[in-house]
Amino acid sequence: MAMQEFHGTHLKPLRWGYIVIDWSESVPRCGSVRIRASTCDCALTSYELCSAGGLVHIRRTVRSLDGNDVSESPWLRPAEAARLWESLHDGFAG
Repeated sequence: MAMQEFHGTHLKPLRWGYIVIDWSESVPRCGSVRIRASTCDCALTSYELCSAGGLVHIRRTVRSLDGNDVSESPWLRPAEAARLWESLHDGFAG
């Protein structure tokens, strides 16, 4: 049996009037972060929905020849973060 390659989700293009996410430098705040969901790694920019300490944030990784640039959204309550994650996927936030 051949091993299947997993191809993750892709974001829809940004829509007019999208919400700008306040990306900031990624700072280790907790000893352990759990990745709840992620986008496909085939794009130069990928995203992970992360939870730690009862809060949730989105981690953004931009890959380039100079290395990875990692930033994160504000840390939010789970319901707020779920709405932001959905908006990011649907092109209403970026």
